[in-house]
Amino acid sequence: MTPTLVGIIGIAALFVLIFSRMPIGFLIAIIGAAGFGVIVTGDAALNLLAKDFFSVFASHDLTVIPLFVLMGQVAFHAGISSRLFDTAYRFIGHLPGGLAMATVGACAAFSAVCGSTNATAATMAAATLPEMKRYNYKPGLATGVVAAGGSLGILIPPSVIFIVYGILTEQSIGKLFMAGVIPGLLLVFLFVITILIWATIDPELGPAGPKATWKERFKSLQGVFETLLIFIVVLGGLFLGFFTPTEAGAIGAFSTILMAVVRGTLTWDGFISSLFETTRTTCMIMIIVAGATVFGHFLAVSRIPYDIASWISAINLPATAIICIIILIYMLGGCFIDSLALIMLTVPIFYPVILHLGFDPIWFGVIIVMVSQIGVLTPPVGVSVYVVSGVARNVPLQVIFKGVIPFIIALVVGMLLVIAFPQIVLFLPNLIH
Repeated sequence: MTPTLVGIIGIAALFVLIFSRMPIGFLIAIIGAAGFGVIVTGDAALNLLAKDFFSVFASHDLTVIPLFVLMGQVAFHAGISSRLFDTAYRFIGHLPGGLAMATVGACAAFSAVCGSTNATAATMAAATLPEMKRYNYKPGLATGVVAAGGSLGILIPPSVIFIVYGILTEQSIGKLFMAGVIPGLLLVFLFVITILIWATIDPELGPAGPKATWKERFKSLQGVFETLLIFIVVLGGLFLGFFTPTEAGAIGAFSTILMAVVRGTLTWDGFISSLFETTRTTCMIMIIVAGATVFGHFLAVSRIPYDIASWISAINLPATAIICIIILIYMLGGCFIDSLALIMLTVPIFYPVILHLGFDPIWFGVIIVMVSQIGVLTPPVGVSVYVVSGVARNVPLQVIFKGVIPFIIALVVGMLLVIAFPQIVLFLPNLIH
């Protein structure tokens, strides 16, 4: 068999075995090693497996992941989300759909100290769904906005997916973080507009809440001052080059722990749970990264990425049409594969193509993260929807999936704007660097 045919068989086997529910990290490592062994030798495959796993687990660059994960876990257990929601609610809760808009704002702010879709969706569901139920919000809007707001966790920095993408492609993590800021704010705006239109068409969908006084509004700002300060210090210092991404993660984690201890909102059990979840999440990510590294070497010797690049060069299609095909592949893949695993699997294939076509790799990183946001909302592997369903057990799953449809449309609009106007992504990175 030719190396290319072995590569095609390996990719096909991977997509079939994904449905076996075997952990994706181990699955891609096994298939990658087996394929490498067929093309080269069995001894070479075993050496590759040991070398790649050791290099990943010994990588200094990857120490940034547990630090930012710990930062998010401490924020989660310290109840920061409730204070963020309360502040947003005081300012816009009196508008039609105001509580849902406040939820989007709180999700965006919490994402800035968390970086995780699952943590953002679970935390905001627990904090906001009871309030929206109390004000007679329809379940579709209430749960849909939490699931969609949770998806912001992988775009608004610090994002674990940006970190992994930066390491895979050797791009600046600081630039990727900066590139996610304006698209993140754009999606927040589009989500709010979506809610406003939806609630205006059907006023019973999200009735307006009571109007807070200006005194109450300014008083509520005290609850978000520390969070805003941590965000400015961590990302501001990273953007301006005062410290590395790893140092930024360490400062962010320490500052969040210190803030929680001073406020008295972090219990000992909560701290232990934060450490446990950080360890579990980090191990999962590291196994996926190591497995994807093995699989990437298998793809390299199969020459599939180079064959695809050559094929694309030969076909007479504009670069924009090709990028749309790649995005469509990501959208379809996101319906079946976890966003992190999908990016780990496909970046080695499509990254050379993107460079060959002359697209900016920072811009492409933001594009595939936005596509991944759609993936966490669409069946059958809409992770954010399942997280919200786990909290809102009395709401049927199909109601939540129906509730996220308007927000998926908003995500598509946002992505089309970013494709049409790349400076939405590149303005901040180019401004600072």
